[in-house]
Amino acid sequence: MNKIYVEEREITPSKIVCVGRNYIEHIKELGNEAPDEIIIFIKPNSSISNKLVSFHSEQLHYEGELSFLFEGGRFSSVGFGLDLTKRKLQANLKEKRLPWERAKAFNGSAIFSKFVSISDSNAFLSLSLKINEITVQSTDINHMIHKPDEILTEILTFMTLEDGDIVMTGTPGGVGVVNSSDVFVGHVYENGKPIVSATWIAE
Repeated sequence: MNKIYVEEREITPSKIVCVGRNYIEHIKELGNEAPDEIIIFIKPNSSISNKLVSFHSEQLHYEGELSFLFEGGRFSSVGFGLDLTKRKLQANLKEKRLPWERAKAFNGSAIFSKFVSISDSNAFLSLSLKINEITVQSTDINHMIHKPDEILTEILTFMTLEDGDIVMTGTPGGVGVVNSSDVFVGHVYENGKPIVSATWIAE
């Protein structure tokens, strides 16, 4: 089973719960319709990796996301997550009205920084993603359609979260292709102060 790190602890998530279409700018850039309710899909533990690979069976797109660790009935920690997507395959599946898992839940499709403890998931959190020192994504929770506590409440209406599970809360605009040797640097900020960061070099 794959692990993530919460400060100095190792945690083994049973699953990753992901939110789709949670930022208007991302909805617009992909030409999607805004959903009437929260879109939720799952990545298994096997999707977790610490390596950023630029190519699986097809070219991948990156999506930077605020990601929360669930413990003790609440979001206890936050980290930076990369949701990797086989965009062409996803488009084909959507066109046929089929599930997204082949495009979203493959091995190595979820990459995380370490997680750091937070006292309040409603704190003013923001993220940025730089590729080769150029900022490609930057946003904060005020731009989310559904805020973290609303997302958690909705998930718990139909699904049990185990301690250690991760919730990825959606990506802002600015997604794009992962190219070999690109240097990715993700940051999470609380009230404008950086609290966690991570660097990956695409293989």
